[in-house]
Amino acid sequence: MDTNLKILLVEDNYEHLRLTRYILEQNKVPGDLFVVRDGQEAMDYLYRRNRFIDPLASPRPDLILLDFNIPRVDGKEVLKTIKGDAALKDIPVVVVSSSTREEDVTYAQSAGASAYISKSLAFEDLSLALGSIHKFASTDKGANQ
Repeated sequence: MDTNLKILLVEDNYEHLRLTRYILEQNKVPGDLFVVRDGQEAMDYLYRRNRFIDPLASPRPDLILLDFNIPRVDGKEVLKTIKGDAALKDIPVVVVSSSTREEDVTYAQSAGASAYISKSLAFEDLSLALGSIHKFASTDKGANQ
């Protein structure tokens, strides 16, 4: 597996962003973290639109960490779009959300998410869960880079 993973984090809450970055660093998750703040930016990033047009500055992610509760285009719609697009559907998506609602977990699973991690977990449990997310990363680097 590539030791320099490209992880796209879709997160609008600055404190959650800082916590995620800290946990990934502390767990020595290999790779580079690219951050977008809402669902529209996620779509622009993935389709290389607007400020994300440069593939060197906005490379195809090996893994997406997606919050469901984000502005402009919600995370459920982002997940549905990713998994419905032949060029993107192979990118693993791990939903990391504050929602603990069973219907959100069920939706994530049925829409093709690789995992669902609740932000409401105790810090140690959240750290353990996020610290192992690189195991979901795509190893197919050939298409659509």
